[in-house]
Amino acid sequence: MSASMSKPGPTVTVRLPGAWLGAVVLVGAALGLGAAFAVGPVADWLMGLTGGAPAPLRLAAALPLGWAVPVLTIVGGVGGALVAGAWSDENPVIEVGAEGVVVRQGGGGRQVERADVAEVFTDGRELVLRGADGREHIRARVEGALVGRLRDAFERQGYPWCGTSDPSEAEFITWVDRGPGLDERAHALLRTRQRALADDKSGAADEAREELRALGVSVRDRDKAQQYRRV
Repeated sequence: MSASMSKPGPTVTVRLPGAWLGAVVLVGAALGLGAAFAVGPVADWLMGLTGGAPAPLRLAAALPLGWAVPVLTIVGGVGGALVAGAWSDENPVIEVGAEGVVVRQGGGGRQVERADVAEVFTDGRELVLRGADGREHIRARVEGALVGRLRDAFERQGYPWCGTSDPSEAEFITWVDRGPGLDERAHALLRTRQRALADDKSGAADEAREELRALGVSVRDRDKAQQYRRV
């Protein structure tokens, strides 16, 4: 029996594995350890080349090796933990159940009932859940390495997995401000979203996307431009 026809099982949770995040911390610590042995020669080289070196570098170089090794290893590990935390925050936790899907991110979440899902696919680095009316219920950025796990989870629960490209790819249009095809309200929301993305305000960008969705406009980002699709 194929995966798509198999009996749905318990809810499957797809998230960045803890081992991946732990590996980032270990890499940071390893880089810190290596820096403990390299910082002295690098500081000496800069001093000879330019007559000076950044104060943090001089401070690290002044540490005895017995101190530099543990201190810089810890600093590297902390840096790795910060990178791992940011990576984790960028990727949602996706719970795929027989009755519906829950996508959690940034302290919030969205639930979509199974009956409302007609298509599931990845579009670039985004997971998309779309209804039979063509409206997108979910468009969430996910790590490319998780696509296989997502496909397995959705197929195991009997969802219509449609692959790794948008079945409606040809319908997307690159947005031009005040161009034909959209009313002024939609253009205003796309302008708001563009500014929010430029200012790295993901919350405001998500709010604009939600309002566009309510207007029957799906939006995605490609090559630093917004593309839209009317439903």
